[in-house]
Amino acid sequence: MATIYDVARLAKVSAKTVSRVLNGDAPVGRETREAVEAAMAQLGYVPSNAARMMRSQKSGLVGLITGAISLPSEALQPQGLPDLFIVQGIQRAMAASGMTMMIADTGGRLDRVPHLIQTFLRHRVEGLIYVAEFHQKVELPRVPATTPLVLANCFDAIGTPAVLPDDARGQRDLVSRLIEAGHRRIAYLTLPLHMVATTLRTAGYAAALAQAGLPYDPALVDCADYEGREDETQILWDIIDRLLRLPDPPTVLCCGNDKMALRVYGILRSRGVKVPDEISVAGYDNYRVIAETLFPPLTTVDLSYTAIGVRAAQRLLAMISEPAAAQSQEDCDPMLVSGPVYWRGSVTERPASKIANLKLVRED
Repeated sequence: MATIYDVARLAKVSAKTVSRVLNGDAPVGRETREAVEAAMAQLGYVPSNAARMMRSQKSGLVGLITGAISLPSEALQPQGLPDLFIVQGIQRAMAASGMTMMIADTGGRLDRVPHLIQTFLRHRVEGLIYVAEFHQKVELPRVPATTPLVLANCFDAIGTPAVLPDDARGQRDLVSRLIEAGHRRIAYLTLPLHMVATTLRTAGYAAALAQAGLPYDPALVDCADYEGREDETQILWDIIDRLLRLPDPPTVLCCGNDKMALRVYGILRSRGVKVPDEISVAGYDNYRVIAETLFPPLTTVDLSYTAIGVRAAQRLLAMISEPAAAQSQEDCDPMLVSGPVYWRGSVTERPASKIANLKLVRED
């Protein structure tokens, strides 16, 4: 393997001159630089990254911790894809910056995170990004102040810089659009109550109603996501049955995500209820495999996980380039990413005037 001394001998310069060409830390004449570069090419010389790291104190490396890579096959469904989209967004921004991204997978075990962080620190990464599978609060081990950390799709109690989906705004924008279309009785079928997204989206739902001067009716809001329970379909069926039996039933069902909307379509179809002629349906996530293939196509809110990844990478790069600014309170506030409402055929511009003819008896 060629050394810096071999390059110097072939280029007929000193080893120090070769070092200057490699590091760009001192002026070198054009002819001398070209001679050194030609010698390196001829010898196949590859500079030592370790040595350059020691001199520059910069590695050009960024560490990313995720659980997306080890996802089981059943996770290749709507709820299992956010990690992958976020990672793709981060990779896109890092590639454009010239930084090299090292990825470590948790294997589904959060207890591995401290070890992975320490491994990255030993490799002298210039910054770290941690990606969560859904919007949640996390607790990570502290990292040195000299190594900036950005959280993607999650946040912690100590104010680590984070990039998060703007769940409240997304639900508010959707409900406001439904109200503009003439809907007044808007039901909301939520995700599990313990989820951060549920709290924020319910607040957005209530805010849109308040802004339009409409009352918040608790009878129109129910948790409809009990994934993992054998009777989850029965629960959703019973909720829809209860809503449609109300004296003043809803004209639209807002679902916690597109996967729930898919199940709602099936239940309504089995009851002989037409979407959107007799009742409208809306989702959340804009998971296109569902939203664009349902008939009619699903109105939904775009949750741009790729954009979250891009913003997380950009935020980390800014912290790396300006360490002092990274410590300011403004830079520690969460960055919220929102997406548009995709208006498709599952919602009527004018709600049905009557729902009394809906079939309320299950067909076996």
